[in-house]
Amino acid sequence: MATTQHAPAHAAGSILAFDFGTRRIGVAVGEHSTGLAHPLTTIAAERKDARFAAIAKLIDEWRPSLLVVGIPVHADGSEHALTSIARRFARQLEGRYGLPVALADERYTTRSASTALSAADVPAKDQRGARDQVAAQLILQTYLEQQRERARTA
Repeated sequence: MATTQHAPAHAAGSILAFDFGTRRIGVAVGEHSTGLAHPLTTIAAERKDARFAAIAKLIDEWRPSLLVVGIPVHADGSEHALTSIARRFARQLEGRYGLPVALADERYTTRSASTALSAADVPAKDQRGARDQVAAQLILQTYLEQQRERARTA
């Protein structure tokens, strides 16, 4: 599951989380105050300008205080080709929108999302877009739980 690699401290406001992919980006939304994350949408545009236009609309609508980007790594924690692309995406978000960005290990989130959707009897053909949203939700929910635990032990 996700482990936070960089976690700015924020006490209030909504958070948007991204499960970055080269074909689709899953998006989830959550609140610091409730500690809950929800699947929001899947951005299916492959062109960079269309992706960032869709993200800009979400940021305008939700006014988040923080963005969280899942960083893909191998099961042993080592980085692979998509890791650097996801890190670059996180830097671009921070630069374009002037919002803090936390990075979270997204190991196993897509597999967990697929399992959850199958358990909910979502047909395999309908899982593709929903899987990305649910993976983003898992990334964000884990981030929120880790922040709550840090605050409790501080």
